[in-house]
Amino acid sequence: MAKPRLIVAPGLPKAVFESLPDRFDATGGDRNMTVEEALAAASDRAAEALLVSHRHKMTADSIAKLPDSVKILATVTVGYDHIDVAAAKARGLIVTNTPDVLTDCTADMAMLLMLAASRRAAEAELLMRKGWRQNFGMGEFLGLRVTGKRLGIFGMGRIGQAMAKRARGFDMRILYSNRSRLPPELEQGARYFAELKDMLPLCDVLAIHAPSTAATDKVINAETLALLPKGAILVNTARGQLVDEEALLAALKSGHLFAAGLDVFRSEPDFDLRFAELPNVFLTPHIGSATVETRNAMGFRALDNVAAVCSGAPAIDSL
Repeated sequence: MAKPRLIVAPGLPKAVFESLPDRFDATGGDRNMTVEEALAAASDRAAEALLVSHRHKMTADSIAKLPDSVKILATVTVGYDHIDVAAAKARGLIVTNTPDVLTDCTADMAMLLMLAASRRAAEAELLMRKGWRQNFGMGEFLGLRVTGKRLGIFGMGRIGQAMAKRARGFDMRILYSNRSRLPPELEQGARYFAELKDMLPLCDVLAIHAPSTAATDKVINAETLALLPKGAILVNTARGQLVDEEALLAALKSGHLFAAGLDVFRSEPDFDLRFAELPNVFLTPHIGSATVETRNAMGFRALDNVAAVCSGAPAIDSL
């Protein structure tokens, strides 16, 4: 029986890449293709499936260029804002993502960003690399304690809930704003706010875990940032599109925000370098899921979706 013809646009982790020949007639996976390269390969090979990542912007125009042989468009990410899902479905494509498998690592990264921002880790690490060689008095180089503080979570899905679980270990009080209220067994005593603006004045730390949609674009802006208490901390491991970066830069420079921990930006990898100039920002390059275990799990989950659809079975994670 012929193996499904698959085009793999992203470079895959070693274990995932090496598994391809056993299951697929695969092209790619050893490097990051451009969208144009992936589309050309799909046409040349009469591919049945296309695997992409967040770096591949599958617009309506791109989707229209796919050959009719393609049955499934699978992304290795949980987020799918890089795919015009409506256009894909209009073409009869099945679209899948990889929920669950990156929840813990992304929540871990959010905690890292929160702690690093609150304890001025970017400044401390730079100081050590320069050799230290100076003593600090009792009132110098002070950060903020997170233990016992109020953590506001915007977007209480899987990752938001996982961060709340971790934050409870620091005796943080959990607030959250979500499209709908969670049942008590998932809420676990967290305080629900139907409106984000009602929650913000009570947040010592605001962690963003909501999806990027038209409704959430720049939802964190000058108006909403002003509602946070002076000295609050912002953490974002979701998508940069949720933040008005000009407003965030202004809030960090003015001291209204004590600090920020950012793993995502509106433009990646060409992020706004003004963030790198600020000492009160801890920066990472969109690596919330970047562990061996999680990236392998993401890759295998995406391949499982492809295999299922190409065999005539339902997708595991159909959008």
